[in-house]
Amino acid sequence: MGALGLTAALLSTGCVRPSEDRAVRDTRVGQAQADALTVEVEGGLASVRTLSSGTLELWGQAPVFTTRVTAGADARTDWLFTVHNAMPDAVLDAVDEAGTPLTVQALPDAHPTMKAWRVALRPGTTMRLTVAPPDWDTREPFRFAALADVQEALPKVGDIYARVNQDPSLRFIFFAGDLTEYGTREQLEEFQQRLEADSRIPLFATLGNHETFSDDAREYQRLVGRGSQHFIFRGVHFSLVDSGSSTVDPLVEEALDGWLEEARDAVHVVAMHIPPLDPIGVRGGGFAVRNEAAGLVGKMARAGVDLTLYGHIHSYYSFSNAGIPAFISGGGGAIPERFDGVGRHFLAVDVDPSAGVRDVGLVRVD
Repeated sequence: MGALGLTAALLSTGCVRPSEDRAVRDTRVGQAQADALTVEVEGGLASVRTLSSGTLELWGQAPVFTTRVTAGADARTDWLFTVHNAMPDAVLDAVDEAGTPLTVQALPDAHPTMKAWRVALRPGTTMRLTVAPPDWDTREPFRFAALADVQEALPKVGDIYARVNQDPSLRFIFFAGDLTEYGTREQLEEFQQRLEADSRIPLFATLGNHETFSDDAREYQRLVGRGSQHFIFRGVHFSLVDSGSSTVDPLVEEALDGWLEEARDAVHVVAMHIPPLDPIGVRGGGFAVRNEAAGLVGKMARAGVDLTLYGHIHSYYSFSNAGIPAFISGGGGAIPERFDGVGRHFLAVDVDPSAGVRDVGLVRVD
């Protein structure tokens, strides 16, 4: 095989796109078929954990999301609909395709972020189940927490949740990757169990490079959800971008282009695990190709992104990329950068949909 043929073969097998398969799998998150039901979560904003025997169980990845449910003619009518990682004040709005409400019975909460309802589905129709807090579409200022890099510190992550719980104004945790050390099913399940038991608010995440250590993050996508996604809360746009392989796949960048355009006239917060550019350039903690990094940062700047949040580097840095305020907050407990004097921490972010990001504060845990 000649040089050109070898190059073509390498390109065709995706050797120069290490996160391509993850990007393709992202498009299938939130879809399932069983028991005469077809389920699709719009935008892939939740993963389907269970669909069988009258039970639909999801892991939410956004403050508000809608699930389209198409019931076949022989589908059962009585279903238990459970959502993990939901907003504590979330309610269910369930309607058929004509907008007629379905019969819904709310069940007691086992945890603040676990919601369950009995829903009477209608065979032969398509229905929309929307889970959201009542204030999700207002335009009032709010606060959220930003965190990354728990990794091997999973057994003591409860300390961080306890500190987060002390601030009742924080609505959710925006997590920039590396939930676990190796991304195994057991570790991810432990992360979710500890989160549900110890945190009063949900955590919406992108994956980190450590999640890719187990089967290219397939377990993450099964249990948690997409590596890249976009949602809106109180008029503020949030984008989570998979940079876990020190690059952004063209499929993800195409999706990001759409999110940037959608949020051009709004407040927009973007998070990814590996920062495009390492603010301390001697470590190589950024993208593998600096030209790609520069292009991505420039694109976000031209689109008017208001804040970028990163992890991967286990410390705290406040800097600017192409004029966008940027923060690295890798204080979830992974082995810290030596002698930095920071320790475990998270960020508390004040945002106003009309005025932008008002403040980003460092909150120490240790």
